[in-house]
Amino acid sequence: MATDAIIDVRNLTKRFGDLTAVDQISFSVGAGEIFAFLGPNGSGKSTTIRMLCGILRPTSGTGRVLGFDIEREGEKIKRGIGYMSQRFSLYEDLTVWENLEFYAGIYNVPRTRRRERLEELVAMAGLTGRERQLAGQLSGGWQQRLALGCAFVHQPRLLFLDEPTAGVDPISRQEFWTLIHDLTRQGVTIFVTTHYLDEAEHANRIGMIHLGKLRAAATPAELKRMVHGRLLNIACDAPFEAVAILQTMPEVRNVTFQGNDVHALLTDEGAEETIRNSLRQGGVVVHDVQPITPSLEDVFVSLIAGAE
Repeated sequence: MATDAIIDVRNLTKRFGDLTAVDQISFSVGAGEIFAFLGPNGSGKSTTIRMLCGILRPTSGTGRVLGFDIEREGEKIKRGIGYMSQRFSLYEDLTVWENLEFYAGIYNVPRTRRRERLEELVAMAGLTGRERQLAGQLSGGWQQRLALGCAFVHQPRLLFLDEPTAGVDPISRQEFWTLIHDLTRQGVTIFVTTHYLDEAEHANRIGMIHLGKLRAAATPAELKRMVHGRLLNIACDAPFEAVAILQTMPEVRNVTFQGNDVHALLTDEGAEETIRNSLRQGGVVVHDVQPITPSLEDVFVSLIAGAE
């Protein structure tokens, strides 16, 4: 285990009967890092986070969080971390202040320090003026701010955020990530699961998981360099028909929709004109074809296609 690693796992596996939810994954997370665990629903993200929190016992493999063994020292891990679930799990019939006060009691924040700590959290989460508002009356974005405040009430060194912005509007998601970065400047390590590719760009490093297997773990820039081949953005009048045609071409490694355009990863550097001609012959009007830098979505599609 690296001496500065807050999280370190080796060959971590979890099986439920015949289903392997997490399959021999290995990675580490350094102190003060934002590590985004990226994957679609059902990929093994939440199962992994539950093992790391000492809630779920692994089938095999090893892991340490904050220096504690995830299998034998789960209670010690729970005392040293903050956890925020993907569903709003606070008390909707309590006010903002009452929710914070309740969690301060659970985490044994000293009474002499409690009021000052709650005022700090209200300010941090931008909830000033909403202290007496019922949590159930808050919008989704404000609820997530409150949930983050409750998870951080005892000032843990490590925060686990499980799909923290699921169902939240884009502006609230951006504001929430601003809060996350503010916490890392205080030295907090963040482990966040998400299926939003644009959110993962905010992380220092990204782990991409699919069907229980960790496909890659690197910085966003390093991941984008893993895409080998020429990537084209194709603007045309019939993207669905274009994808169907491109999928039959040996020169195309994989193809995806990107808004109204199509991204095609080529195996042959000189195949661009062949693609134009094939689309035109198929009745697709091509407006523009441009080489582009891969996005994280392109990276993820490429990794999955390579694995399959």
